[in-house]
Amino acid sequence: MYSNLEQKYQRIQKELTAGVVALGCVLLIGTLWYHLVEGWSWEDAVYMTVITLATVGYGEIHPLGNRGRLFTIALILMGVITIGYIVNRFTEAIIEGYFQERIRLRQLRRIMESLSGHYIICGFSRTGRQIAKEFQAEGVLFVIVDSDLESVRKAQDQGYTVYQGDATLDETLLLVGIDRANCIVAALPSDAENLYTVLSAKYLNPNIRAIARASTEEALQKLQRAGADAVISPYITGGKRMAAAALRPQVMDFVDGIISGTDRQLYMEEYLLEPGICPVIGQTLGQAKLRTQTGALILAIRRADGNLIGGPTADVVFMPGDVVIAMGTAEQLRALNQLLGPIDPKKLRKPRKI
Repeated sequence: MYSNLEQKYQRIQKELTAGVVALGCVLLIGTLWYHLVEGWSWEDAVYMTVITLATVGYGEIHPLGNRGRLFTIALILMGVITIGYIVNRFTEAIIEGYFQERIRLRQLRRIMESLSGHYIICGFSRTGRQIAKEFQAEGVLFVIVDSDLESVRKAQDQGYTVYQGDATLDETLLLVGIDRANCIVAALPSDAENLYTVLSAKYLNPNIRAIARASTEEALQKLQRAGADAVISPYITGGKRMAAAALRPQVMDFVDGIISGTDRQLYMEEYLLEPGICPVIGQTLGQAKLRTQTGALILAIRRADGNLIGGPTADVVFMPGDVVIAMGTAEQLRALNQLLGPIDPKKLRKPRKI
């Protein structure tokens, strides 16, 4: 959905409506004149007005005096101007493709209204493009928001669902389903814009997970105070990764495999242990025998209070609200998914590759 295009379409629609109303007024004025002033019947008055406005040249139905002929000349001029205006507006609408785009807008609006459990990417710059690429590879349902027309066109060319609008505005976020979204990623070029976006998102949906981009350490702290669940600074993160690549190259090769890459056999996924659904809650890792039954490796467990247990031992007990982070092949992770309890198919996504 493109707000600017919709505004232009509404303008054209208003102008066309105004032209039609004006034409109707001219038709009414002509009919009333011929009926009331010239004394013709209603049928003759309407007929004379229509053929005059249509400029078909059939001639006068009844003889007209000088006054009647002057009015007819004025009526012809008013009709030509009004009809010319309507034709001009209609032609512009066809040439500019407003009617075709309107159909696309309606289709996209229906898509927006049907979105649920999706991700919102605010900004389609270099960072936003990479995020969209990763989301697409993961099979994640997402929508892009950007105010720049060129960025919107680039996203559209790549087949993404995109809305042209200001992500800092509540109205824009509501249109892309912020109240039904799982996560919002603020990747706008300005720290202030990212801050406003996070504040708006958290206000409209307190349960949404907000990820934000920060250019400076000060902005990072402010975004955290604003409620962002995670704040990423490309400069800080890039520096750390470059240092790690220099000091521990093999480790970084492995970590890079977790984040991106192709032609890999292993995946990573996370599973939320929900009370009443997951059968292993209350059991120890050894009792659950997840490794034996599925072959998947449990890398870590994050407790509901945020405490992370890395490399859990066999005596670690699964608790309600735990997030289990596992690694394995696609088949192993699917088997693990079945053991941890039924999950809504709509919430499933492609496992992250390693």
